[in-house]
Amino acid sequence: MDDEARDTIQRFHDALNRRDLDALADLITDDCVFETTSPAPDGTRHAGRQAVLAAFQAFFAGSPAAHFEFEEMFGAGDRVIVRWLYTWADGHVRGVDVLRVRAGRVAETLAYVKG
Repeated sequence: MDDEARDTIQRFHDALNRRDLDALADLITDDCVFETTSPAPDGTRHAGRQAVLAAFQAFFAGSPAAHFEFEEMFGAGDRVIVRWLYTWADGHVRGVDVLRVRAGRVAETLAYVKG
């Protein structure tokens, strides 16, 4: 993973934690794909900038106290793996995102949880 990919993912997760849709819009590709962790077992797939931003907006509205913390980040080529701790008002869960970075933007984020 190069410095540009690391910086892109850091800015992406910072924008998520700030609930900043404008910053997220600048950080994703037009053809971005986001696969959530629910409903189990396969999650929900959102494809395209508007669908991904709508999914983030719905997440922010439903999870106002949510926060993601990096536990580990590593990568190879255009792939970045982030192990995270997701906390909310009265609980937490750990998981992994498998992301693809293209030209300084997130092109794909596939989310998985433990348990």
